Amino acid sequence: MNSRTSWTVGKIIVINTDRLYMRLALREASKGDGRTSPNPAVGAVVVKNGQVVGKGYHRKAGTPHAEVHALRAAGTQARGATLYVTLEPCNHSGRTPPCSQAVLEAGIKRVVAGMGDPNPHVVGNGASFLAQRGIDVTMGVLEEECRRLIRPFLKHSATGLPWVIMKAGMSLDGRIATRTGHSGWITGEESRLQVHRVRDRVDAILIGVGTALADNPALTTRLPRGGRDAVRMVLDTHLRLDPAARILTQSSKAPTWLFCGPQAEPARQRALEAAGAVVHRVGMADDGRVAIPEVLRLVGAANMTALLVEGGGAVHASFLRQRLVDEVMLFVAPLFLGGDGLPLAGPLGVSQVDEGVRLTRVTTRRFGEDVLIRGDLAWAGAGGR
Repeated sequence: MNSRTSWTVGKIIVINTDRLYMRLALREASKGDGRTSPNPAVGAVVVKNGQVVGKGYHRKAGTPHAEVHALRAAGTQARGATLYVTLEPCNHSGRTPPCSQAVLEAGIKRVVAGMGDPNPHVVGNGASFLAQRGIDVTMGVLEEECRRLIRPFLKHSATGLPWVIMKAGMSLDGRIATRTGHSGWITGEESRLQVHRVRDRVDAILIGVGTALADNPALTTRLPRGGRDAVRMVLDTHLRLDPAARILTQSSKAPTWLFCGPQAEPARQRALEAAGAVVHRVGMADDGRVAIPEVLRLVGAANMTALLVEGGGAVHASFLRQRLVDEVMLFVAPLFLGGDGLPLAGPLGVSQVDEGVRLTRVTTRRFGEDVLIRGDLAWAGAGGR
């Protein structure tokens, strides 16, 4: 084997090794997914002589970052080791000290980062700081996977708005309820369990008042080992929600927000607030409903970066018509409900097929007898999306 071949083989081994340990860092990062808003979920792994000697993840905003947890776990073994981290180490002080300084003081020899800091004012600062002090820095390993993990953070940091996921369980013919409005048990138990896993990872869940009145949902997270309830939200233009609704009376640490129009009756607001609701009066859209862009600005201003929209059809249509959806999750059950059932989305004003709302980066996955179709909206490209 000549020197050039030897160098090429060595480079391939390094690349594959970097990808292997970055996947471990991503696995660490996923532990904090949905818990770190408005910060991103970040994971880190410290490797020395081919052995993982420390690992950690960011757990909550205002607490130590992933690198600090991993370095503490590694202790003195961090000296001369390689640090794998899904996001470039920060080089600025905020609620916590800069991670770049902690990396330097720990004696790390090499840093491998999945992606650069998306903040345009600081991008590359952490990598440059470390490189200028003799640390070998490699950027962009499994960058796409690292970016996908923190898409809510990327959008929120660029636009101030939450990442919006439209979710529904539906029949093969695109119905989310029967002609009478009955929607229970369309999908199977495995799909419903997955929905609760998703709820556990978002900051807020939103429905329309029609769904709240028809189904009387609690919108809590119910997992075998427990879970975290997201903030429950209802679009309720005229404050029609019953103060005795489960979304207000079900025991939960999460608050319930109601968004109403300026003309909603003050007496209704007082009754709902007495039941525990937080009422936000917002402007009206041309269709006579509350202005959803204003709702999203309020959600983002509260540092909530991921919003799950669970319907119903009128709400889905409003979000789609205004291009406010980033990602779609549709659980399709193997049954037909017929044309008189309630559709996934109301009228979109589409007259030509090429005007339809199209998904990109589509994936499918089986949950029991159901199929999850997941994808991004074709327009989801701005703001770090």
